[in-house]
Amino acid sequence: MKRVAIIGGGGWGTALSIALSGRGHRIRLWVYETELVTAINEERRNPLYLSGFSIPEPVVATNSLGSCLEAAEIVLTALPANCCRRIYREMLPFLRPEAILVSATKGIESASLQRMSEVMEAVISPCFRPRMAVISGPTFAREVARGDPTAIVVAGPDSTLNRFVQTEFSGPSLRFYTNTDIIGVELGGAVKNVIAIAAGVCAGMGLGCNAVAAVVTRGLVEMTRLVVACGGRRETMAGLAGMGDLVLTCHGELSRNRRVGFQLGKGQGLAEITAGMRTVAEGIPATGATLKLAARYGLEMPITEQVNLLLHHRKNPRDAVKDLMGRRLTEE
Repeated sequence: MKRVAIIGGGGWGTALSIALSGRGHRIRLWVYETELVTAINEERRNPLYLSGFSIPEPVVATNSLGSCLEAAEIVLTALPANCCRRIYREMLPFLRPEAILVSATKGIESASLQRMSEVMEAVISPCFRPRMAVISGPTFAREVARGDPTAIVVAGPDSTLNRFVQTEFSGPSLRFYTNTDIIGVELGGAVKNVIAIAAGVCAGMGLGCNAVAAVVTRGLVEMTRLVVACGGRRETMAGLAGMGDLVLTCHGELSRNRRVGFQLGKGQGLAEITAGMRTVAEGIPATGATLKLAARYGLEMPITEQVNLLLHHRKNPRDAVKDLMGRRLTEE
């Protein structure tokens, strides 16, 4: 039994608190909204982000980072990518150097183009060397909270630390695999959201299964191209953090990014779509960041480019499809 602090009371953080409390861990869950502290601690529910699920008694919510992080042995962050740097800075005075830090965020910081582990390293390393790992894979929060069988990857440079997290987090409904390719695992988790928007566009336009299959397959090529250029391993993209997460996000009805794409395909604009969203669809900010990262290495990412034009330049979806289909013919 470990003392686990989960930073982020959205759907994913709450689902992880439910799953990990079942492993016997004592969980403190940091939430931003004051009203959620009462709802979780007194009513045992999260009506804003994960309605319909009972939160076990071992989970204690707080909106004080100091209280949440006190004596924490494992610190698990489940935050929007572009909030991470600020929250890491606020966490820093309360972090113990011996604590294990695990990022569950799938995204790229827009300003720096850094992965979440790089952001964590940049913030914390002036004070002490962080012991860290990341988790990623095909995971819908509601299914994890329900106890459906789920396979996840824990990745980091320290194999011993990876195995420790694997042992502490794995249970009857969660199976963790270890991987030392933190670059591939993090980029796979971020860029698959961009491709899911494209898959949603196809669905929204009613283009059929052929088009979606082409987007998923060629999207995997773009993901792999970027991962390898950044120093990750090609084979990681054939696993849970690559193909596994991509298939789930492109086809699953619970995918926020697919839903954004579906609405784009129906002709809605980004402002109209996001106005009705409480939670972040990470593919939206990740699209621009992914293109900038690709440009750094001189890479072509045509699907990502068209998603960016759809999101931020109101390109007509049919014109985007026409431009993709009309590109210069090449080998696969």
